[in-house]
Amino acid sequence: MMDLRTQIASFLDRPAVRYGIIAVIVVNAILLGMETSQSLMARFGPIILALDSACLAIFVTEIGAKLYAYRARFFRDGWNLFDLAVVGIALVPDSHGFSVLRAMRILRALRVVSVAPRLRRVVEGFVNALPGMASVFLLMALIFYIAAVMATKLFAASFPDWFGTLGLSAYTLFQIMTLESWSMGIVRPVMETYPFAWAFFVPFIMVTTFAVVNLIVGLIVNSMQDAHEREDGERTDAYRDEVLKRLDAIEARLEARLEARLAARDLPKM
Repeated sequence: MMDLRTQIASFLDRPAVRYGIIAVIVVNAILLGMETSQSLMARFGPIILALDSACLAIFVTEIGAKLYAYRARFFRDGWNLFDLAVVGIALVPDSHGFSVLRAMRILRALRVVSVAPRLRRVVEGFVNALPGMASVFLLMALIFYIAAVMATKLFAASFPDWFGTLGLSAYTLFQIMTLESWSMGIVRPVMETYPFAWAFFVPFIMVTTFAVVNLIVGLIVNSMQDAHEREDGERTDAYRDEVLKRLDAIEARLEARLEARLAARDLPKM
């Protein structure tokens, strides 16, 4: 007979419980959004706050049950630590300068990532891509530094608001990289004073926006594909192990029946 810890762990691993937690997370996120509406809070404030407290109580109960059931194993899972941190922020009292942390209660909506396998795969793929992205970010920083120095020396005299300092140049170039009002808002006014400024901005956009950014996207996609392949491999291995166990069980049953028949007929065993 299973002990209480094993029963609780088995209960928490049920799909119905997992989907129930997802439903509570979605409802809680909606309630937190409703708390930002003054008209809704004026009419239904007590009900909204009561439901929010009920959702928080469910989260705390879930975390407590996991701590009791898994004990030290709870802290070996990064997703459990993530859930503990998110729920812990919601328990911070709304006083003594902690109002900013209280505003972070909406982070509870991110708990859906930890209980939804597909979302977890996306996040794990992104995290696994970070080491490869570090080199790309370093390259991006080098390109930005070189371009910011050049832009400051070239355009600072005529456009100090955009290129007056190294920091302003870097920020303006970042806006250009995002393609936000880069042509009519920045480049064309600069070209009215410096007609050949396009020879600086166009290569910068080609390198940063269309090359380096797409390289980052490619790294993330490849990492997510690798994570998906690993998950498929784990499922295949688990399925193979299950099939082998069933075949062993069937073989054992056949051998037992054969031995029983041989014994009943009093025939020598092969």
